[in-house]
Amino acid sequence: MITEIESSNSTLNAYHEILADSARATAHSIDTRLAAGDDPGPLAGSILAIKDNLCTTEGHTTCSSRMLENYRSPYDATVITRLLEAGATLVGKTNMDEFAMGSSSETCAWGPVRNPHGNDRVPGGSSGGSASAVGAGLADAALGSDTGGSIRQPAAFCGCVGFKPTYGRISRYGLVAFGSSLDQIGPLARSVRDAALIYEVLGGVDSNDATTSDLAIEPSLADGPIDPSTLRIGVPREHCTDRNHPGVTERLEQAIDSLRNAGATIVDVDLPMTDYGISTYYVIAPAEASSNLARYDGIRYGYRADPRPGESLEELYARTRSEGFGPEVRRRIMLGTYVLSAGYYDAYYKRSLQVRRLIKQEFDSAFAKCDILLGPTSPSPAFRIGAGLDTISMYLNDVYTVNANIAGIPAISIPGGSVEQDGETLPIGLHLQAPAFGESKLLRVASTIESMVRSR
Repeated sequence: MITEIESSNSTLNAYHEILADSARATAHSIDTRLAAGDDPGPLAGSILAIKDNLCTTEGHTTCSSRMLENYRSPYDATVITRLLEAGATLVGKTNMDEFAMGSSSETCAWGPVRNPHGNDRVPGGSSGGSASAVGAGLADAALGSDTGGSIRQPAAFCGCVGFKPTYGRISRYGLVAFGSSLDQIGPLARSVRDAALIYEVLGGVDSNDATTSDLAIEPSLADGPIDPSTLRIGVPREHCTDRNHPGVTERLEQAIDSLRNAGATIVDVDLPMTDYGISTYYVIAPAEASSNLARYDGIRYGYRADPRPGESLEELYARTRSEGFGPEVRRRIMLGTYVLSAGYYDAYYKRSLQVRRLIKQEFDSAFAKCDILLGPTSPSPAFRIGAGLDTISMYLNDVYTVNANIAGIPAISIPGGSVEQDGETLPIGLHLQAPAFGESKLLRVASTIESMVRSR
């Protein structure tokens, strides 16, 4: 597969760094253990790609930013350790939106990532490299991070599965922080079953991350498919609007009809806070990002601008951060600093935290009426690279995904079929959400719908 990756990557730009030597060494070690009769782990033989904001001792950890262009981590993230212990072969670090800030993987300092279903299309973001690699068959699965949809939206655009567990289910130790109360690591895979297996390997308490839950990770698909007739599927009215591409609406309606014909009860639910999610997210996430990224000053580590004669330390800091960070990262740092500043904290940040509580309460009310929520992952299929979307239009790609992060609940995007756009056939995603720590049922329902979509 390494030869295929090296051949295809010049077109897709999915990988920033291919870890060929260490991948071959891991594969050889697994072969040796198998020959000796040992069990090398549940992921033995699996080729995984790693988003480049997860620390690895092999290769670099750059977050697709000039700020960390030459950075090598002295330790592995907890998820990396658990993958290696499970026998996975890590083949490379994938490109992404810089510091995970973006919805198209166009803000990567190493150039835009391309969609395997149309090289003139974006793969989504920020985990675009991971989604592109899995969608192109250049990895069996990949890890991404999801702060507002950054696993699920690119999974939808690239025709694969993207799973964000409940906040705290998977350790964030070794994940370069963006929005610490929103970030969650999860898998992108070719099937729900593969995503569930990786989740079970990664999940669980970690002494290095105080936010991890000690609730047991239940085997997700051990009991097989779930009987649709036992399910109450909620369909939010606010997710079925004319802002959706007609093909997205059609594929969603087909999935609903399939579930109804299989005996599921379809329940209309209201999530009136849906449209408040984007504005809430773009206060909370930049506020946390401005704090997390303050450490990149060019003095302790990372990029440093060339000092100028007579320049003060403050001026050096400013030039370092201006040159090291790209435009989108600078925009979010400035926004976050503004909403945390004196005189604006109560008007923006405090109010967003209050709205966050209302969004969580809204989900609780919805789940009192249904088991799972079903809707589209994104309003449209992948758009063209360089489409020139204004900032607000770009942010609205995550309108259906951000509230799962705000509420801390699990969510998954599964392939929902394809639609026609500008003469091209492009994949779209179906988005399922469940109550906090309801991963087991969520994955079983996702697997059931996955089989229905494939049989159409």
